Amino acid sequence: MRSVIDTVDLTVEELDGIIKTACDISENPQKYAEKCKGKKLATLFFEPSTRTRLSFEAAMYELGGNVIGFSEAGSSSAAKGESVADTAKVISHYADIIAMRHPREGAPYVASKNATIPVINAGDGGHCHPTQTLADLLTIYREKGRLNDLSVGFCGDLKYGRTVHSLISALSRYTGIKVVLISPKELKLPVYVKEGVLEKKGMEYVETTDLEGAIGTLDILYMTRIQRERFDDQAEYERLKDSYILTAEKMQKAKADTCVLHPLPRVNEISVKVDEDKRACYFKQVLNGKYMRMALILKLLEDAQNGVEKKEDESEYLVNKLKCTNKKCISQVEQELEHKFMPTEKKGVYRCVYCESEQIVK
Repeated sequence: MRSVIDTVDLTVEELDGIIKTACDISENPQKYAEKCKGKKLATLFFEPSTRTRLSFEAAMYELGGNVIGFSEAGSSSAAKGESVADTAKVISHYADIIAMRHPREGAPYVASKNATIPVINAGDGGHCHPTQTLADLLTIYREKGRLNDLSVGFCGDLKYGRTVHSLISALSRYTGIKVVLISPKELKLPVYVKEGVLEKKGMEYVETTDLEGAIGTLDILYMTRIQRERFDDQAEYERLKDSYILTAEKMQKAKADTCVLHPLPRVNEISVKVDEDKRACYFKQVLNGKYMRMALILKLLEDAQNGVEKKEDESEYLVNKLKCTNKKCISQVEQELEHKFMPTEKKGVYRCVYCESEQIVK
């Protein structure tokens, strides 16, 4: 069954097609008002969410479909110890498509391997958030008129920021993208994204701790909050939480057509005064996210109806010969899962299929 766990599950042509559909939905909503009549979306949210969950629900309702599901793990059978795999198998009998958010990295991937209906990753720990990326791409496209030849700055939590990881991965499919990574050294972009995406794709990038020095070079500034929920050490969070705050004064150094994005929610990393700036596009992202989720739901339901599947070559995987050391990986808590690692381009280095953490085989 075709699912979307990461943006790389979609080709550039498919991304462009989803953007085209989303633009048409925004201009002709009545044309799509009954496209999902008789269909059900199951929203399986194992951790809190406002924008993403409600965006999925609004998307399905506006397509004429219905929604079932839960908004926290405590109200699901996970509280009784049910595995992600079993939950996916059960929900497959009740719905036509699943949107899942989970604090454990790789959980939606596990669901997709066990469900008989499409699964959309609505965020898994600090790993991926593909539908937020779709919202980001549509916003960039509608504001700048293109998805290539752009200087894109990512500021704040680049270590745990799954939206950052997903958007960098998506932008690597386009040409002429320069990436500026702005963060404290403790929250730098993970090596697997830096080496596996930026360097592998030959993308130009620089790392800096200086937002004010970089802002004037950017077409897109992607701000992120320092995420309390991703820190095991709360003292470290308190020390880093105010690392970057975008103010109206700092915006004076930006280009006249710089586009400021933020996946939300914000805490204090963008001053409310910036909301008055025409370059502030983060609330437009919210609406664009609904349109893109509508387009993706339509795409996956159509693929399911046509029997489109994604085949995964597991011939070179290491199975149960390594154990993932990432404390946030789904394999750490669901003991029945096989420990599966895929080879990387580096000799002797394998990557966990669930969370993409790397381990060396000696």
